[in-house]
Amino acid sequence: MTLDTRQTELIALGAAVAANCSRCLEFHVGKAREVGLEPEEIAAALEVGRMVRRGAGGAIDQLAAQLEVKRSEARTSAGCGCS
Repeated sequence: MTLDTRQTELIALGAAVAANCSRCLEFHVGKAREVGLEPEEIAAALEVGRMVRRGAGGAIDQLAAQLEVKRSEARTSAGCGCS
C-alpha cells in the first residue's frame, strides 16, 4: 500500500501540529494547498494533530506528577540519552 500525495500531506499536517513544529506546519500547509486539498480537509487534519498533542501532553503531565511523587523510585539513567 502506498499513500498518495494528498494523504501524505494530511498526515504531515497533523504530525506538524502534534510535534509543535511551526516550520513544518507552514511548509505543509503550502504543500497541501498546492496538491488541491480543500480548506475543510486541512482544518480537519490540523484538528487531529491538536487532539494528538493534547492527549500526549496530558499523558506526559501525569507521568511527571507520578515521578515527582515517587522521586526515590524514579529511574536515574537517561534512557533516551538526554542526560
